[in-house]
Amino acid sequence: MIKESLFGKSLGEIVSGDFRAATVFKEAGLDFCCGGKKSLREACIEKNIDAEDIAKSLSELKNSARPRGLNFSEWSPAFLADYIENVHHTFVLKALPDLVSYTRKIAEVHGERHTELYQVADLMSDINKELIQHLGKEEEILFPAIRNMLNKKSEKEKPLIKAVLKRMTAEHEYAGSAMDKINVLTKGYLIPGDGCNTYALTMKLLSEFEDDLHIHVHLENNILYPAAQRMAEN
Repeated sequence: MIKESLFGKSLGEIVSGDFRAATVFKEAGLDFCCGGKKSLREACIEKNIDAEDIAKSLSELKNSARPRGLNFSEWSPAFLADYIENVHHTFVLKALPDLVSYTRKIAEVHGERHTELYQVADLMSDINKELIQHLGKEEEILFPAIRNMLNKKSEKEKPLIKAVLKRMTAEHEYAGSAMDKINVLTKGYLIPGDGCNTYALTMKLLSEFEDDLHIHVHLENNILYPAAQRMAEN
């Protein structure tokens, strides 16, 4: 029998405990990054999904071996910040120029028949501006402050970390919401019958970008930021 306590756990907490749960939530359309504070029960009710089915899928994960090295919640906040910067920030900075260019290009070519592409291009342009600024603040202010607090035992970083964290979470909400809109507008990155090769490539890149953003935001919202907040308050 599935433990009742599982239904009360937040999506972010579940994924933090077993990263493989991210695949279960993705397939069910449950937001474990920006919506990671919601309990499993609350999230399933919102999406009209049977929470028992999701819980069973999560329980089945226990029967397979966990991949080594992916227990992010056990990593040092400084090490996790390094990982996020080297893996996810690098991906975002590489992907954004192409996504801005391709979404604008397919809007120009196919927009007359698929008018939603104009909005997709505008949203992608907004995401680009928002994330470039966001990543810059993390790399220049927040992440160095976390490293200094841990490695140099610097107390002066604490007020700075508290102030920056409030803004960072709100910026995640904006980027996540914009990508959700793109997903809906494109019907889950569907390629229409008259879509060209660039159209297909753009949908593929958008899907990959959304997948990476979900993991990226989860690692920050549900693991790194709370850990930094706790350090700043002690």
